[in-house]
Amino acid sequence: MLQYPEIDPILFSLGPYDVRLGEAVYHLGPFQVHWYGTMYLVGFALAWLLGLARARQAGSGWTGEELEGLIFNCAIALIVGARVGYMVFYQTAALIEHPLALFQIWHGGMSFHGGAIGICIALLLFCRRRGKTFLEVADFLVPLAPPGLCAGRLGNFINGELWGRVTDVPWGMVFPTGGPEPRHPSQLYEAGLEGVVLFFVLWAYTRQPRPRGAALGLFLCLYGLFRSFVEFFREPDQQLGYLAFDWLTMGQILSLPMVAIGLGLMIHAHRAQRAG
Repeated sequence: MLQYPEIDPILFSLGPYDVRLGEAVYHLGPFQVHWYGTMYLVGFALAWLLGLARARQAGSGWTGEELEGLIFNCAIALIVGARVGYMVFYQTAALIEHPLALFQIWHGGMSFHGGAIGICIALLLFCRRRGKTFLEVADFLVPLAPPGLCAGRLGNFINGELWGRVTDVPWGMVFPTGGPEPRHPSQLYEAGLEGVVLFFVLWAYTRQPRPRGAALGLFLCLYGLFRSFVEFFREPDQQLGYLAFDWLTMGQILSLPMVAIGLGLMIHAHRAQRAG
């Protein structure tokens, strides 16, 4: 069994401060910066840097100004979509009973699939303003996403959340909130597959011109497969549990359609290329 490295989820704190205005004294802070939120910033920064490298390639059809607009729009859409998606997919009853819980972000809860839907909406609006096609923009964007996925899963690991199922493998860890038994560090499995492996596959695949929609299809297919696989080692959400057969989880239900759509896009893209 490996020792879980208990890292303070708070990266650093500022304050508290006492501010005097006339006779009144106001107490401000402390202001805390969390590792998890910092990981989102790291992901957006890496996407921007990688996007600059792709935009500078001859014939990319992208400018730095377009890239900045794309990354900014996607960042907002990701955060909003991830929060809404989590409440809709994983906290449906709580959302119906207390709709304002949607805005209680300090309680945590973000969904990749909700974030992906948010980004799709942002891409449609971006394409409409910039005169680009959805598949053109999506193919450019998807190789930039895996480093952010990796950073997000590392944030989950630092928070000691979304741990895996009880296990007896030598690398099992006892998480502070996961009880006394060792569990799969499923956050690291996802960081490795959805982050590192997916990045290198997509980056290598897109080094050569590919038919329109093929890169997006490959991303959807591989992410769906990786996420569905890791769900066999990840503890299901407590409020949902297994949805069927004592193994099917909400993560798999949301990921399997991605595999089907991704395969369909790749097949259509290559058939269209041959027909053209």
